[in-house]
Amino acid sequence: MADHTNQPQQTAELTQQELTEQIRIRREKLAQLQSEGKDPFEQTKFDVTKHSDQIKKEFETLENQDVAIAGRLMSKRIMGKASFCNIQDRNGTMQSYISRNDIGDEAYAAFKKFDIGDIVGIKGFVFKTKTGEISVHAKEVVLLCKSLQVLPEKFHGLKDQELRYRQRYVDLIVNPEVKDTFLKRSAIIKEIRNFLDSRGFLEVETPVLQSISGGASARPFITHHNAMDMDMYLRIALELPLKRLIVGGFERVYEIGRVFRNEGISIRHNPEFTLIEIYQAFTNYEGMMDLTEDLFRTVAQNVLGTTKIQYGGHDLDLGQKFARITMTDAVKQYSGVDFDQVADTQEAKQLAKEHHIAFEQRHEKGDILSLFFEEYVEKNLIQPTFIMDYPVEISPLSKKKADKPGFTERFELFIVGREYGNAYSELNDPIDQKERFMKQEQLRDAGDEEASMVDDDFITALEYGMPPTGGLGIGIDRMVMLLTESVSIRDVLLFPAMKPIEK
Repeated sequence: MADHTNQPQQTAELTQQELTEQIRIRREKLAQLQSEGKDPFEQTKFDVTKHSDQIKKEFETLENQDVAIAGRLMSKRIMGKASFCNIQDRNGTMQSYISRNDIGDEAYAAFKKFDIGDIVGIKGFVFKTKTGEISVHAKEVVLLCKSLQVLPEKFHGLKDQELRYRQRYVDLIVNPEVKDTFLKRSAIIKEIRNFLDSRGFLEVETPVLQSISGGASARPFITHHNAMDMDMYLRIALELPLKRLIVGGFERVYEIGRVFRNEGISIRHNPEFTLIEIYQAFTNYEGMMDLTEDLFRTVAQNVLGTTKIQYGGHDLDLGQKFARITMTDAVKQYSGVDFDQVADTQEAKQLAKEHHIAFEQRHEKGDILSLFFEEYVEKNLIQPTFIMDYPVEISPLSKKKADKPGFTERFELFIVGREYGNAYSELNDPIDQKERFMKQEQLRDAGDEEASMVDDDFITALEYGMPPTGGLGIGIDRMVMLLTESVSIRDVLLFPAMKPIEK
């Protein structure tokens, strides 16, 4: 028996006057309870013995046994001396049968005044209704918290996308599929940890506040430390502290943490996001490619039960071998321009003009190659593909290729036209690293706010000696988007960045 009557009206369809009136009535009910010495906010404890999913799974052993459940009242149907209601707990919903004869006249009268959204506790025994629905026959009903706001109507849910992000707490109540996304997010992060821990990696924590912004090309958030009277930066990456740990002898380390980039907001970008960076001594970018492929495949299998997924209308199989192609070859394949045959920066800029690709005066040949890649290639990379061998101009922390010095041992992973991971054979030559930092400093002086700063302490660390190392960064939020088929990064962040509502 599914009892869904007495649902609240859809909030979006209520006039402000009607909404205000319903809220006023709820507050009057609360005041009445408080005047009677029955303030629900004074409740401090209710011992839950079973959740809804447990009762349904274990019905054969729980039938006629006493249980205690608690959750939010989502519907009720009053039928004279007896009623039905539905309680939503963390794992689902459970129907309860409430009889005046079982709980008493006073308690039953109080129950009839409960509002949708109130949080209640129910003690009773498990049974099946005549229609076969597993339910709890109440012996005691307790109001644990009074809801003073009106929930959106259950069947329509909370549809306003902006309001869903602002009031995630309401979104989670009325849209069950949203909760499923965040349960999967938690499971994905757990499986990532399991994967790395089982391979001997050590999880560490490094500072969020840093004196130098480095490890990526991004504009940082700047704050000020009063006691030391110095500007500090919210980290834009995890890279440089983790590589210091490789220098110190931790051969395999990783960190899952928040990073901050002062950039625009879009379906792919949030100024605060979760990143994992992984560093392994005595391997290179090819070893990190193998690790990345195995990581995506293992997490998908363990969380979803399959490596076959859909995203953006495309069928994907993370169980298949990921494609590998150099950036130069990919640009040649999709644009027809072979940068191996481009002599210098001047010729590269001329080609950009001919192909209507905008560039800046400071850009060099490698920068132009990257712009061609963004214009012609990215959108075509549907199946999992590693793009390898990035130009040195856009890879200040990557080791150069011995047989092709203008390029580095770097790759990015693309799926359905989006980048999911960035990795290198880490540059461990302190002299080369300092020269590249100085080049980045020149770019900053020329107005590039995303260029790296010179990190003298990191140079000192490299001078002590860092073994050959592979490094990898993966955006956790994008990975969750892929594995939950979510369109926007806001759909996988519990509390995405939002502009304040103007009052």
